[in-house]
Amino acid sequence: MPIRNIAVGRPEEAYHPDALRAGLAEFISTLIFVFAGEGSGMAFAKLTHGAATTPAGLVAAALAHGFGLFVAVSVSANISGGHVNPAVTFGAFVGGNISLLRGILYWIAQLLGSAVACGLLRFATNYQTTSAFALSEGVGVWNAFVFEIVMTFGLVYTVYATAIDPKRGSVGTIAPIAIGFVVGANILAGGAFDGASMNPAVSFGPALVSWNWHNHWIYWAGPLIGGGLAGLIYEFVFIGNSSHEPLPTADY
Repeated sequence: MPIRNIAVGRPEEAYHPDALRAGLAEFISTLIFVFAGEGSGMAFAKLTHGAATTPAGLVAAALAHGFGLFVAVSVSANISGGHVNPAVTFGAFVGGNISLLRGILYWIAQLLGSAVACGLLRFATNYQTTSAFALSEGVGVWNAFVFEIVMTFGLVYTVYATAIDPKRGSVGTIAPIAIGFVVGANILAGGAFDGASMNPAVSFGPALVSWNWHNHWIYWAGPLIGGGLAGLIYEFVFIGNSSHEPLPTADY
């Protein structure tokens, strides 16, 4: 069972060259992703004189985040697994697929990558506003909390099915694009309500640079719960039993 596979890890995981390379890969990938995603919103706001919260702005954000995550996962998948998200790392941990110490290393790298990306954006745009995630008018904290849980569950479930499952087969080749697609789709669904973070690192960078922590807990608690549930369910039900086999084509 996956609960038996949960491990703290060995101390050398904090300084082993392979672990450090994986951490660096997570830092760079998160920087690439956040720079593209957050930067697209800032660019749209500049071009439309502050109209980033329009339907066109939502579509632009979905495309930028989907494309950016596809690239970020692709370039780090063979080095670190391409998490690019503390919620994905947490989901992998509770499913017994990464140790606690390596997970903490990933978290540090991801948060630093997001913070550096937002700092660079702020400087490169001549100190244009780097907006923190916020709730839309009429959306309560618990509404947003549920949104983040459900959207992140879908994201991490997709990661497990296409990238972590040992029986993924040829599906693994499309993992980066599938992960990018589900994030883009979720932004179209939830972006108008709470910004559709699904990623504590993505929320952390803008909040740090703008120093706006209002309702920031939602963008940690929701994704971690959603990611943890996805990891546990997929690991227990589909991987833990080691018995699931694809049905013959004629059977479905």
